[in-house]
Amino acid sequence: MPRKVSLDELNRLSVEDFKQAAKNPYCLILDNVRSLNNVGSVFRTADAFRAEKIYLCGITGTPPHRDITKTALGATESVDWEYAPDVAGLVEKLRQDGWTVAAIEQAEGSVSLQNFQPDANKKTAFVFGNEVAGVNDAVVQKADLVLEIPQYGTKHSLNIAVSAGIICWDFLTKLNKNLT
Repeated sequence: MPRKVSLDELNRLSVEDFKQAAKNPYCLILDNVRSLNNVGSVFRTADAFRAEKIYLCGITGTPPHRDITKTALGATESVDWEYAPDVAGLVEKLRQDGWTVAAIEQAEGSVSLQNFQPDANKKTAFVFGNEVAGVNDAVVQKADLVLEIPQYGTKHSLNIAVSAGIICWDFLTKLNKNLT
């Protein structure tokens, strides 16, 4: 019969050990995300799936803030992050540095997430936009690809924190398959 494990049995990394541990080859870019709770949730996701970094752009709130801290549950201490005021400039710099930039958006010519195959030899930057307006049009134009999460209900979008979790899980699952 299944038994819930205790926190001690999980053997989680300390913040110091996390900082030293190898990270997965991706980062998350949050552009003009207005909900600080969403920002905190994305920090937790980035910690869970060992993202290299989070970039916070535009009006996106930055730590320390009590609403971010409340949902991040300490992940603002473990995950590297940086504020970048100009998301388009950041995207251009990452592309010049060899990153693949993927905007998470509904757009003409988008790639459905189930058809996305990451390149195991390149780092990927995933861009998430404002909860209402989505990813900035200039970023969509500069991105190497636009990924769309298929949806089958009456709503046309998912919460950004949910989208980040889906993207990170999908990326790592596919990357691990490519590496075996």
